[in-house]
Amino acid sequence: MSGETETAFEGVLRQIDDTVPFEPGYYNESYLDRRITARMRRRDTESHEEYERLLREDDDEREALMDALTINVTEFFRNPEMWEVLRGVLRERTSEQRRVRVWSAPSADGREPYSVAMLACDDPEIDESRVKVLGSDISEEALDNAREGVYHTTRTTDIAAELEPLSDPDRYVERDGDTFQVRSDVQRLVDFETHDLIRDGARDPFDVVLCRNLLIYIDVDHKGALFDTLEASLADDGVLVLGMTESVPPDRSDRYDPIDKRRRVFRRV
Repeated sequence: MSGETETAFEGVLRQIDDTVPFEPGYYNESYLDRRITARMRRRDTESHEEYERLLREDDDEREALMDALTINVTEFFRNPEMWEVLRGVLRERTSEQRRVRVWSAPSADGREPYSVAMLACDDPEIDESRVKVLGSDISEEALDNAREGVYHTTRTTDIAAELEPLSDPDRYVERDGDTFQVRSDVQRLVDFETHDLIRDGARDPFDVVLCRNLLIYIDVDHKGALFDTLEASLADDGVLVLGMTESVPPDRSDRYDPIDKRRRVFRRV
């Protein structure tokens, strides 16, 4: 970027910081640039100055940008090998504990927390009556969609294929053509709440915390603070699940034992 363009881009970031419930300073610049540029193309704006004015004047565009900036790429049973590891964790925990609390953060449109609930219901060695799942996200729109529990097969999303790890998907979703509705027996295991991992801090301790594919977008200077939140939200022997390209920071590795290092599943020491 030239000095002039960089200043204009920073103006957009300041406008986001002032008017959108999102903390751009915590995210790496390349990620922010990709998402903002995509919105600029959608709105036919040719400069950052023009887009900054648009953000200042257009409520709908601020909402659309918020949705674009929120990490919302997800699917049911994403990375199936990890779910086999989690299956063992839930079997062990439900056999030993009265209640097993699972937090999916961020949960985007709800497919990850619903996957946890479906897995618990589908496995005869997991006592699903002991499992309670919380899905949280910064985006109210994503959470509204998650609460509805309705998903559609599209050109880029094959819901039936995503549900193949289940022994009988029809027990957990009602299908009408390309539309899939999560059944009430699954939904009753999952609650959804607004929560910003950066601004809102830790939650009450959970037995399992899934935070997958968020850390890769966070600026290196702020990953430690985010990890502080995750750690403070874990029970003493809680299980942390990260994305397949993420890892526990080296200065914290002595706090975790890998249950399956390749699948990024760790037990807190």
